[in-house]
This record gives sequence, structure tokens and C-alpha cells, in this order.
Amino acid sequence: MAPSTVDRSYIAENAAELRRLRALVERLSEADLVRPTPGGWTVAASLAHVAFWDQRILFWLDRWEHGQAPHPIEGADVDWINDAGKPLCLALPPRVAARLAVEIAEALDRKLSALPDDRVAANKAAGEPLSLVRAHHRKTHLDEIERILR
Repeated sequence: MAPSTVDRSYIAENAAELRRLRALVERLSEADLVRPTPGGWTVAASLAHVAFWDQRILFWLDRWEHGQAPHPIEGADVDWINDAGKPLCLALPPRVAARLAVEIAEALDRKLSALPDDRVAANKAAGEPLSLVRAHHRKTHLDEIERILR
């Protein structure tokens, strides 16, 4: 069997940011979780936001397994989706939001690690409607949270 030519570097990148997410959540106090972040969010709500976008990928991977190809998200839609979801993210109990961020990231990373090469290649060929490199989004928010907590 020939070695895979599919780029699976996203697995290691995601794992690194998941470790960072776990470590952050473990050390966050209740006061840290409710600390404000830019745009009217809080640390906990920002973590819920990360969980939401990871859950979106889990949703589409499940649908794809059942024959429905993932839909790309339009860049213009990201802002209204974030704005619409913000009240829900803010309403979650802070510790629940933090726990969900870790649990959903763990579930997604397991699923992405097991994703067959043909699915990774098909996602790439379709213009990457699913962002398999979850590390980028996680890193952006973890960097912001760590800056705020300093």
C-alpha cells in the first residue's frame, strides 16, 4: 500500500491547541470566566463560541457520513451567526461553557483524526467547506483570553 499523500498535519495542530484549551479551562477561576472580552463577550462566552464552531464541523461530518455533502459557509454569514449566537453563549453558565468547549473539541478532534483520506481529499477539492484545521480558530480565541487574563 502506498503512503498517503493527503495532508493530515491538521491533526497535530488541533491536538496542540486542544491541550492548550484544556490547560486554560482547568486553571480558570469563576472570576476569570466572567471577565469581559472585546465586543461584549466574556471569557466563558468566547469559549462557548469556540464550542459552537467546532460543533458545526461535527454536525456536518455526521451529515456527510449519511450522504449529505457539507455546505460552505459564506464569509459574510459569519458575523451575523456570531451576533445571533452571542446571547446564547452569554446565557450559558460559565463553567458549562468552558466544559463544552473542551468536550466538543475532544469529540471533534477524535472524529477528524479518524477521517478517511478520501474525505479529507474531497473536502480539499470542494474548496474546504469544512475547516479541518480547528487549531486556527481555537488559537485566536485562546490568545485573546490569555492576553485579557494577564
